[in-house]
Amino acid sequence: MKLMVTGGAGFIGSAVVRLAVARGHDVVNVDALTYAACLENVAMVADSPLYTFEQADIRDAAAMNRVLSAHRPDAIMHLAAESHVDRSIDGPLAFVDTNLRGTATLLEAARRFWVEQGRPETFRFHHVSTDEVFGSLGETGRFSEESPYAPNSPYAASKAGADHLVRAWHETYDLPVVLSNCSNNYGPFHFPEKLIPVVILKALAGETIPVYGTGSNVRDWLYVEDHAEALMTVLQKGRVGRSYAIGGEAEARNIDLVETLCRILDRKRPKTRSYADQISFVTDRPGHDQRYAIDPTRIREELGWRPSLSLQEGLERTVDWYLVNEDWWRALQSRDGIGDRLGILP
Repeated sequence: MKLMVTGGAGFIGSAVVRLAVARGHDVVNVDALTYAACLENVAMVADSPLYTFEQADIRDAAAMNRVLSAHRPDAIMHLAAESHVDRSIDGPLAFVDTNLRGTATLLEAARRFWVEQGRPETFRFHHVSTDEVFGSLGETGRFSEESPYAPNSPYAASKAGADHLVRAWHETYDLPVVLSNCSNNYGPFHFPEKLIPVVILKALAGETIPVYGTGSNVRDWLYVEDHAEALMTVLQKGRVGRSYAIGGEAEARNIDLVETLCRILDRKRPKTRSYADQISFVTDRPGHDQRYAIDPTRIREELGWRPSLSLQEGLERTVDWYLVNEDWWRALQSRDGIGDRLGILP
C-alpha cells in the first residue's frame, strides 16, 4: 500500500509514519512544518526507500493536487491539524482556517484524484479526529460512536466541523471514508506544550509544575504507538462510512496523573525532595471539559484492536524516553509559546 499521511511530522502522524514504513508500506509524509512539526520525529525512517517527504499545506489546493498526482496513493490518512486547546482560545481563527478550510481543500483534492483514477473501491480517506468533539461527561458514562456532538472549545468545534465535512463528502460524493475519534495521546515525541511533557520538563528544570483548577478533570489516556496501531487497523479493516472510537481504557484525574509522573521521576532521577513539591494549582482555562472517556467496544469487537499498554507502563516508557532524548526537547523549547501560559482570557 502507498499511504499519504498529512501532518506526518507531528506527534501522532510521525508515529503512523514510523509504523507504516516498518511494516513495508510506501509512505508520503505531507507536512507544512508549522511550529509543532519536527522532522526529527521521522529521522529513523528518512533514509528508507519507502519514505518520501513533501512540504505542503493542506489549505493549498494546487499543492494537494500536485502531491496526489505525483504519488498516486492508495489511501490518505489525514492528521494535519491545529490541536492545542489553549492556543485555540488565544487564536481561534487559525484553527478554523486549518482544521475546516484545510480539511475541505484536502477532501476536494482527494475526490478529484479518486474520480480521475476511476473511483477505485479500495481507496480510503481516513480522517483522524478527537473525543473532544463530544464535549464533556459527568461522573459516569463514556463516549461512543453514537454520542452527540457538543464541542466546547474552538479547537473541538473546528474538529467537529471537519468530521461533518468528511461525512458530507462520503454521503454526497461517495468518497470512501473512515473516521476515528481518539482519547488523549501521550508518549515519545510529544510536543512540549501538552500536559505530560510539560510536567516532565518543568519537574526536571526545578520549576513550578502547573495544574489547572483543582486537578479534578479526568482524561482517558492512550499511548501514541498503540494509537498508531489502531489507526492502521481502522484504515485497513474499517467499514467505509463508519467511525471508530479509540480509547486507552485508562482514565485518570489530572492531579493523579501529575503525581504519578512525579513518583516515577523520584525513582528514575532522584533528588533531595520529591518532584511533587513543585506542583502548584493555577487558574483554570475557560470552558475546561470536566471528563472524557471512550467506549472502545466497536473497534474491539469489529476489528480486534485494544491497547497493549497500561497507563503505568506507558508513563514509565514516556519518562524514560524524555530522560534519554534531551537533545530533542531542548531544540524545541525556543519555539513560539513554549513555556508560556496560554489560553487565559484578559
